[in-house]
Amino acid sequence: MKISLICIGKTDEKFIQEGIDKYLKRLKHYIGFQLLVLPDVKNVKNLSEFQQKEKEGELLLKQLSPQDFVILLDERGKEIRSVEFARYFEQKMLASTQHVVFLIGGPYGFSDEMIKRANDKISLSKLTFSHQMVRLFFVEQVYRAFSILKGEPYHHE
Repeated sequence: MKISLICIGKTDEKFIQEGIDKYLKRLKHYIGFQLLVLPDVKNVKNLSEFQQKEKEGELLLKQLSPQDFVILLDERGKEIRSVEFARYFEQKMLASTQHVVFLIGGPYGFSDEMIKRANDKISLSKLTFSHQMVRLFFVEQVYRAFSILKGEPYHHE
C-alpha cells in the first residue's frame, strides 16, 4: 500500500517544514508515503468562495486516479483516536488497497465534486488548525499509527 497526502500551497514556516521532514524520514521505514504540494490557485482575491473551492477541486481531482481510495481531511469528518487510525490503515492493507490518498482542502473546504469523489472524511480535531499545521499533525499521526501497528513504544496508552 502507498499513502499520499495532497495539499495546496507551500509550507512557509521553517519550523513546520522541519517537523514534516522529520516524520517523513521516519515513515520511510514503514510505508511508501508521498507528500504532494500543489501551487496555490492564482488571483483568489477576484474569486468567490465557491469559485475558489471549484478551482482547488479541479487541481486536486487531476492528481487522482479512479482506483485511489480518497479521504478528505475535514473538520466535519469523523473523529477517531490514534489507535483507531492505526486499525484504519491495517484494514486498508488487509483489503489490498493499493493507494490511499488524503486531501487537505483550501480555506473554504472542498468543492461538491471533491466531496462526491471522496470515499471517506476524517477530522483530526474539532479545533481549527492552519493548513500548514495540519500537514505536520497528519504526518505525525501516520507515523504514530504505524508505530502502533508495529508494537513500538512511541505511543503510550
